[in-house]
This record gives sequence, structure tokens and C-alpha cells, in this order.
Amino acid sequence: MPEALYRCEGHVLEITAVAALTAGEVIQLADGRAALVQQDIAAGAVGSVQVHGIARIAKTASVVLLDGQEAHWDHSANSGTYFHANDRDFFIGTVVGDTLSAATTMDVWLNERPQYIIDANRDPFATLPVFTAGVLVNRRSGSRHALGFSATAEAQKLDLLSLRSFPLASKWIFEAMVAVMVDADADVADLFVGVANATHASDHDTITESCGVHVDVTGSNVNIHAESDDGTTEVASTDTTKDLTLGTPFHIVIDGRNPADCQIYINGVNVLPSSVFGISAATGPLKALFHFEKSSNDSPGEVACDMLRVRIAEQSGGVTA
Repeated sequence: MPEALYRCEGHVLEITAVAALTAGEVIQLADGRAALVQQDIAAGAVGSVQVHGIARIAKTASVVLLDGQEAHWDHSANSGTYFHANDRDFFIGTVVGDTLSAATTMDVWLNERPQYIIDANRDPFATLPVFTAGVLVNRRSGSRHALGFSATAEAQKLDLLSLRSFPLASKWIFEAMVAVMVDADADVADLFVGVANATHASDHDTITESCGVHVDVTGSNVNIHAESDDGTTEVASTDTTKDLTLGTPFHIVIDGRNPADCQIYINGVNVLPSSVFGISAATGPLKALFHFEKSSNDSPGEVACDMLRVRIAEQSGGVTA
């Protein structure tokens, strides 16, 4: 997008446009920040763009973004969305207030990033590997955590469990970006991503309090499931009707602001909204958990975690400028 020389005056910059700009257009400045054009600017003319404060922008159709969630600008579609793709997309700001799937616009606090109390790319996490003779994969490349099994006929487990916890009633929202990189060659491997009060040596299903996404890591099953358990009521693993693609990350949001009915989103879509993934009977505290396991078999398998984080709040409903 065109931009050129600019000077700062509060929340507004004056730029000399290298090509004509239209009022309401979202552009990216040379320093990487997003900017909202305030009025039509002819090529070569000076005009104002907003770089801070709340702005109303176009939203990608059929996706939901929650209050306090980071938003990105889809450069090719000219709309805000939940994450960037591999083109000229860029970070635009933090969502103000919940957005509906049918909404065509959303409010964002320009160039402000959300604040997370737990972030696997910043904070310490515990990992408790389980194996005997095999060699496990547990590596980090940039912000990607990769966990994998060896072709050894034994039960194996790898995980990431946040050291920091949070109370059940802290209006929490969990986010993750995960991918299945190498399928297991038998129906023996399981991945759980979500919140839980603990980890487990062999079977995430036996964790007493949890809510999240479950994947059977085998090429014969690409279904993404959702499940919850609060020690009193268990909702068994249920097909969300969303499927994964091997090697392609998918985005997860769990909205726990109402623990009696947690809402789960896959790639911005509210899945199983009529199902009640309730954990209100849990005592907590909860932690972020990425849990990969296999039963005794010589099948390999590898999964990746690109994002694993939690934010909490005293209130919801957005802010004003």
C-alpha cells in the first residue's frame, strides 16, 4: 500500500501519498504499523492517517473475533481477520468488543497488542516426557515447539504445561495455533490442546478438569474434536465437523468467560455452539496444556505448537478511546 514521508501529531500522522488513497482505506506504513486513511488523498498530496485509538474496519465474513483478541489485516481481501496468511497480511491491532460471525465491521485499537498472562513463546513451561528405549523429539525452532515420537514399540508422551495458572472465574480466553506434521501410522496417538488442572503420564482423558480440542493423530482420521470434564460432568470427544490438513496449522480459541458454557472456535468459527462444554464444577486452578501421547506401538508421529497463550480480565465488553 502507498505511503511516504510522515510526521506525528498525537494519534494522527501526516503522510505524502505516493499513490491516491481513499478515506477509510487501511494501509501499512514503512515502520510496519497499520494506519487508517482519514480523507481522500491524491497522489503526491499530504493527508492524515490514524495510527492509534479505536478504528472501525471491515471484517472478514463468517469469522468471530473476541474482545481483546489480536487482529490482522487480510491484504488481498481488504478485511480484518483472526490471523495472517502467507502474503502481505499484517498486524492491525486489538479487537474492541466481541464481533458476530455475520458482522461486516469490527472495532480495533490500532497497533495495540493484547496482554497475555501465559505465552509459550515467552514464559516457562514444564515438560514431562515418558519413554524408555526410544528417542523423542522436543525442539524449538523460532516460536514453534515440535513434539514427536520415535518408531519404538512403547508408550510415549510429551507435553507442555504452563507453570503459571489462573482461577476458573478469571474471565479467561485461551488461544493456540497447532499443526499435525507427521501422522502416526496406526490409531494409537492422541493430541489434546486446551486448559487443564494438570497433565498426565499417559492419558489426557484421565485428567480431572479440562476443556479443549482433541485430535486422533492418524492419517485415517482428520477430524478435530472438542471435549470437556470438570470432575462432575464430562462431555466426551465430539466431532466439530472441522478437519485438519497435514502440515497446516489451525487456530483454536476457547472462550472461558462463562465456565458453565465454554465456547470453542476453530479458525474463527464457533464449533458445536449448542453443545455445553461446561467446567463450572472445576476447582482449578487451570493451566495451558499441549499434550501428545501414544500407546505401546512402533508408530511415529509429530505435532507442532506455534501459539499457546491465555489472557484474563476483570471485565469484558470493550473500552472507549
